[in-house]
Amino acid sequence: MKLSARNVLKGKVSEVVRGPTTTRVKIQLEGGGVVTSSITTEAADDLQLKAGDMVSAIIKASDVMIGK
Repeated sequence: MKLSARNVLKGKVSEVVRGPTTTRVKIQLEGGGVVTSSITTEAADDLQLKAGDMVSAIIKASDVMIGK
């Protein structure tokens, strides 16, 4: 996957909290920090996100996208 974003943080999903339209995803970064992203529940379902998944937090401007 090629991206224009320069900030790609790799980590492991530590928590997924699904809501009717928005899902909150917490990612434990390899360096020890934590990033929390709010994405659509549809996107979380499409990615089949669950705790323990290795993912990348892709940061461009003020948005955090998830790539798997």
